[in-house]
Amino acid sequence: MATPTVDKFLDEISRLIKQKDGSRIQDFLHYEPPWPPIYERMVAELRQTYPAADHIELESKCSKALPANEEGDGGGSFTSFISFVAKYFAFIRDVDIGQLLETHDKLKALLGQASIALSASTGVLILPTVISLSRTLSKLAIGLDKRPDLVANLTSREATVGAEEAGERVTLAEGSANLIREAFKKCASERSGNSSGLDSNGKPEGRRIGIYLMANVCLKLFFHCRKLRSAEQIFALIYQQSPPLSLYPAAQRTTFLYYLGRYHFANNHFYRAQLALQEAYYQCHRQATKQRRLILIYLIASNIILGRFPKPHVYQTPEAWGLRDRFEPICRALAKGDIASFRKLTSIDNPSAAWFLHWRILLQITNRCEVILWRSLARRTFLLSGNQGDASKRTAPTLNIEDIFVLATFLEKRALGIGSNHSNDAKSQKAKRGEHTNSIFIFPPTPADTPPAQADDKCEAPHGYIDPDLLDCVDPPDPDLPTIDTVESMIASMVDQDLLHGFISHSQKRFAITGAKNASPLAVGFPNVWATLKAKMDDEVPGWVKEGQKRGGGTVMHLSGARPVGA
Repeated sequence: MATPTVDKFLDEISRLIKQKDGSRIQDFLHYEPPWPPIYERMVAELRQTYPAADHIELESKCSKALPANEEGDGGGSFTSFISFVAKYFAFIRDVDIGQLLETHDKLKALLGQASIALSASTGVLILPTVISLSRTLSKLAIGLDKRPDLVANLTSREATVGAEEAGERVTLAEGSANLIREAFKKCASERSGNSSGLDSNGKPEGRRIGIYLMANVCLKLFFHCRKLRSAEQIFALIYQQSPPLSLYPAAQRTTFLYYLGRYHFANNHFYRAQLALQEAYYQCHRQATKQRRLILIYLIASNIILGRFPKPHVYQTPEAWGLRDRFEPICRALAKGDIASFRKLTSIDNPSAAWFLHWRILLQITNRCEVILWRSLARRTFLLSGNQGDASKRTAPTLNIEDIFVLATFLEKRALGIGSNHSNDAKSQKAKRGEHTNSIFIFPPTPADTPPAQADDKCEAPHGYIDPDLLDCVDPPDPDLPTIDTVESMIASMVDQDLLHGFISHSQKRFAITGAKNASPLAVGFPNVWATLKAKMDDEVPGWVKEGQKRGGGTVMHLSGARPVGA
């Protein structure tokens, strides 16, 4: 039977191949119904003339209509591209958009064939199509991942990560990301052209054009799946083989730097995170409010952990709507050293906790801001009761560590809701400090009038049982409050991190400020946190390729192995 619409489609694709117009080829390929009328006719012709069992005939027709080799000396083969076109025909012929799982599998198979064609010498022609397919597959995979009712029966189909003995299950979204990553690797490993990967105009050439487009699609899926180890491979490969990021369009730069900043934030490299996020925020279009807000949330969190609090004008931008109410109370508590307020603001019971957990920044703020909190408490204590010293008598300004201990204990008790005349009742104390971890191994004793259990009795809780390893363990009688040794340890830690300038007299339990002969003891003894941390860092961000940057070839980079800021 004649197939005029299919023939016309193949003639147009053949013409575009000869013109090497990959963008127009991508425009011709529709993946999602409803189809335009001409595609409806083409689908009808395919179903009538080339049914599902007749794939060989369909590929033979494509082979006859499309050029087998690129024109010119040394032209590459179009065999894999022809197979992709045949696969595309089979896809639009068989796809049922109502069956989302089957559609995902067919789309994934189509992208797999396109990825094979991408590795050929003529693969640059299919690059726009691979990018478009990857984006479509990414949207479908994320949508399905949010529908557990549709993917509940996929357990038997799930693959494993790496070798079979690893045994880690791969979700549907992660499986799609792994396939897209293979296409990304082919873009990053492009060997045509000169060693710099740039053409005569200084722009990326060949498959390198798609490096950041493909990387961003992969990163979106990996962050959705919370697979940071897989994201690390993307950043490492780019850092070794990609042309400078500045040569790519602003949208690609902004998206990539956002994910790079989030990656470093998740790995506790907050200075690197703020560098990447700050640049992403600068380069993001002012009208892209939603994207700027995403960047700003992590940028503010990174800077707070580094001791750099937002200024009022930051909260006045459209993308910062509502952020002042979230972050400003935390900043005030940190600036004052108000342990009680900070504990309540970062408590899981706080009304804002769900918001911070949603953005995955609560634990970082809770744990990493602790050093700033204690530094502010020490500074405030010095203002209240510190000895300012006397330069004429050559006596250094000092701070009694016991004064910090008294204030810290008072504030911790306030956070726990314990007054100065609180009850010593055990149950009251237990309720205030929460259940002890060991309680999961300890059960209430058996009442005296309880009959002995029979051998065949099934009890959910073995009353009277205590784990042998915990026979001698008891709950602490008092809440977990700081001790004088704890406070002294905190002071020593801040001295080691250069957040306090001086030394500790362990015998006298005092902290002495040095170098304040001709300067304010407050400024010398308590240097600015942000300036101190920034002075220790360099501006290199692993994963961010800059112009003129020297990179060693063939090196293995572990981006998460360095020591975190403030650790």
